[in-house]
Amino acid sequence: MKRLLLTISAAILASACQPQGPDGSPAKPPADAPAPQTSPATAPELPEAFRGDLDVLGTEPFWGVQIRETQISYSTPEPSDTATGPNKGGVMQGASAVWDSVLGDKPLRIILTEGECSDGMSDLKYPLTATVTLGDKTLKGCAVKTAEKPREGQ
Repeated sequence: MKRLLLTISAAILASACQPQGPDGSPAKPPADAPAPQTSPATAPELPEAFRGDLDVLGTEPFWGVQIRETQISYSTPEPSDTATGPNKGGVMQGASAVWDSVLGDKPLRIILTEGECSDGMSDLKYPLTATVTLGDKTLKGCAVKTAEKPREGQ
C-alpha cells in the first residue's frame, strides 16, 4: 500500500511540474517566458598554429595587431591611430583562422593562414600570412605567435 501511495504521489508531483493543456499535451510557455536554453554548436578548435597570443604586422604603411586572450589591439606609429576591442575567439573557415571584432566604431576582420611570409623589409620569415580588414581599409602582412617572434640575426 505504501509503495502504491508513493508511486501515485510521485506521478502527481511530476505532472504538477509540467504544465499541460486541456488535452494532456505540454502547454505552450507564456509569451514572456525566457527562450529555451540550447547548447551552441561547438566550433572546431583552432589548430595549434593559431592558438595563444599572436602578433600580426605589416609594412608600407607600418601597422600591427595584437591578438590576446580577451582583446585585440590595432596600432600604427601614429599615437592617435590605435584601437582596442574584444577578442570573441577565432574560428576556422577552410584552412584559415578568422577573428571578427569591432574596434571603436569600425568592424575588424583578421584572417590568418599557415604559410611562409616575409615582411618585405627584412630577411625575417613568419609562419602565417595575414589579411586584416579594419572598416574600409584592407591590409596585408604576416603573423606569428608572440613567444616565437623572429629576431634580426637569428
